[in-house]
Amino acid sequence: MQIDVVDDLRQPEYTGENRCEPCTVLNLVIAAVLGSVIARKSRLGGLLAVGISVALIYLRGYLVPGTPALTKRYLPPEVLRWFGKEPEPDVASGLGGVDPAADTGDVTSFDEAEALDTDDAGATAGESTAPEEEPTPVDLETLFLEHDILEPCDDRDDLCLTADFEADWFDEIDALDESGIDAAAAVDAFGFDADPDEFELSERGESWSLLSQSGAAGRWPSRAALLADIAASRALEPWVPDWATYPPETRGEVLNGLRMFLETCPSGGDVRMGEEVVESCCTSHEVVAVTCEETGERLFEQRLADVDA
Repeated sequence: MQIDVVDDLRQPEYTGENRCEPCTVLNLVIAAVLGSVIARKSRLGGLLAVGISVALIYLRGYLVPGTPALTKRYLPPEVLRWFGKEPEPDVASGLGGVDPAADTGDVTSFDEAEALDTDDAGATAGESTAPEEEPTPVDLETLFLEHDILEPCDDRDDLCLTADFEADWFDEIDALDESGIDAAAAVDAFGFDADPDEFELSERGESWSLLSQSGAAGRWPSRAALLADIAASRALEPWVPDWATYPPETRGEVLNGLRMFLETCPSGGDVRMGEEVVESCCTSHEVVAVTCEETGERLFEQRLADVDA
């Protein structure tokens, strides 16, 4: 019976790795104040109040109802940074950046929670500290139109995948889905000049990350999104003659942009576009998202503020 009660009180979404440290500290302070007030009349009562409060905070993540929502809405970004929390949750937008000066395949981390702690990422890996060259910007619309990947839609004022490219893309999706996704397939598709054994795929909840010793090369909102990107890279080879020369940063930009034109989910069913919410332990924000209707897998997400800008 006692175990059942404890299990009923537990809230994994607010404890463990999901625990919000600012919420915990705030509630511990409240518990201490409450205990001191009660202790003025009864020392034993004060100790019991503090003990029960600490137990509830441990099991539930907070003592005062509504603390997580209030923290996300009102806690200043500066306070979040004191606890090592970024004020903006990470958006799983696909392939990240690569240091062009490095020849070891080390990647630039955009997810510090998954990166190794170093004082100087470049010095740790023995990388050059020379200024990095910025990859040449790509006009995605021009690229897609010139290579017959996109064309004007028949039924609306927008761009759609051409039937031939879409067929090639889904042939690659089906083949890859059958053979399975692994780090080697991702490293090859994204053009990393590195040993595939230096990378691994990590699944956390719905999202998938491609990790190396220096951090996260990319993070996708779902397996379907990662599957779509690897398959798209393979499908693009005959359509874009110089695709093999594209650096990983540019491939990521192309693949992230192309994914939002999917009208059929890689795992089957239609897709829909709308505004949704991305949350971390202490913050939340709205994103424009492309989602599979049948499975709920998210294929694409971008901060609404970035879209408005």
